[in-house]
Amino acid sequence: MKLLVNLIKASRAYWAYLIISLLAIVGMTAAQLYAPLVVRRLTDMAVNADPQLAKMALRLGLTLAGVYFLQAVCSYIRHYYTHYAAWHFVADLRTRVYATLQKLSMKFYHDKQIGQIMSRVVNDTGNIEVLIAHAVPDIIVNIAILIGVAVILFVINPLLAALSLIAMPALVWISILFAKKVLPIFREGQSVLGELSANLQDNISGMKEIQVFNQHEREEEKIEKSARAHAVTVLRGLRLSGAYGSAVEFFSSIGTVIIIAYGGYMALHDRVPVADIVAFLMYLNIFYQPIRTLSRANEDLQTAIAGAERVFDILDAEIDVKEKENPHELKNVRGHIIFNNVSFHYIEGNDVLRDISVEIKPGEVVALVGPTGVGKTTFINLLNRFYDPVSGEITLDGHDLRDVSLRSLRNSISNVIQDVFLFNDTLAENICYGSPKATREEIIDASRLARADDFISELGDGYETYVGERGLRLSGGQKQRVSIARAVLRNRPILILDEATAAVDVETEKQIREALDDVMRNRTTVIIAHRLSTIKKADKIIVLKDGRIEDTGTHDELISRDGLYAHMTEINMYA
Repeated sequence: MKLLVNLIKASRAYWAYLIISLLAIVGMTAAQLYAPLVVRRLTDMAVNADPQLAKMALRLGLTLAGVYFLQAVCSYIRHYYTHYAAWHFVADLRTRVYATLQKLSMKFYHDKQIGQIMSRVVNDTGNIEVLIAHAVPDIIVNIAILIGVAVILFVINPLLAALSLIAMPALVWISILFAKKVLPIFREGQSVLGELSANLQDNISGMKEIQVFNQHEREEEKIEKSARAHAVTVLRGLRLSGAYGSAVEFFSSIGTVIIIAYGGYMALHDRVPVADIVAFLMYLNIFYQPIRTLSRANEDLQTAIAGAERVFDILDAEIDVKEKENPHELKNVRGHIIFNNVSFHYIEGNDVLRDISVEIKPGEVVALVGPTGVGKTTFINLLNRFYDPVSGEITLDGHDLRDVSLRSLRNSISNVIQDVFLFNDTLAENICYGSPKATREEIIDASRLARADDFISELGDGYETYVGERGLRLSGGQKQRVSIARAVLRNRPILILDEATAAVDVETEKQIREALDDVMRNRTTVIIAHRLSTIKKADKIIVLKDGRIEDTGTHDELISRDGLYAHMTEINMYA
């Protein structure tokens, strides 16, 4: 019920369309219930050889035609407006889920597969359309018909009505049992489908690795296993649905059998009019048809609920990197950064950073060095506020990052990261991604500074060349230069370089370093690099070991101390 209430609240923008649909449902139900009364009247006149039959037959026939026409119009209105509301609501819901995903911190994604998340955004939200456009309207229509027919049957003949409804307790019990048994299966089915999507996404993204290592058969078996698991789960649900539908069909027939047998006996002895028997049979056909429809609606309902649960798992997910109600908006950022006793862990009990205290002055160039896994990238992630410290605080120009709006914080930083991500768009659009109002001249100037203009100009479509998914059509060095051009164009007071030249050759690295010397001037810059040439000119080098600061100083100072930094330099770790 809580889930359904959440869905009703979320769909309030489309209540008007749903109310119109509800009124159409009332019209449909009224028309469907009125039609047998017309036939009953006509039958009664025919059986009793009423002299007005010829005159009334035409009138009753036209009345019946009008009733059926009204039923058709109401059916169309109900069908269109429920689907209109449902699909627009699904579009809204998909947008809401995606917007929520953008607000969630990187912590949320640690144990999630992209394919699973995509399945929730696309498949599970799509199942909610079935709930709004089919299951709920069908339930409303058919419950209204059941109540209306039951009332009419008792008005016509209470004894026959009671006998015809003798199977109802069994039908109610079967429906409740079905709902309890089938919901876990449909929930499992949605989960298995998400797993299949996740495996497909992983394999398509890693197709190069699959081919390089000749793992075609292994991965094909994995996909087949997921596909079969989904098929088996669906078939389990369908087996129950089939049994449920068959049971409903059987018990629904009992009422008709009783009316034909006992009602025929009563009619033979003039204890009930023949017209009433005809009306009873017509109404029973109407009465039990909703029960059969409800069995299908119940199945749709369980599928939709299983999908909705997975959707609201995301919508209700806790956002651990939160903005304050009225956050401070950073303006005229100087780039004065202070880490004050900062500690952080991804997994509790396994600290990545421990009691880090660092001051980076405005315009200062600071390099982070140390063995793999000592927390260099985590340092940058905290500065971007992808995560919040477990303890301690980080300030920018005197403001705790937790008091600052995320938009203004990230608008103050340009990032060049090692794992460059490019969108499947043109080179120009990728370069100006962080500066959408940039002119073509500014894009070209930034590309020249990043030493990217030369290779771009040689491409057939130049800056309008599509790079492919994740920049597949470019080499690693080309992607890195595009990333640098993007950061140069963004032109922010804080610059972060995470292995910015790792994928380029020595000659290109020299050219880019010369360009970066100009870019870093008068900016606060944080560098992670494994090349001595990139970090030796830094104003300050911070040496990390086991999540702690081992030493701090300039290149010459650290070499003279003959500590960890000097050792790494000697073994060519920073050559």
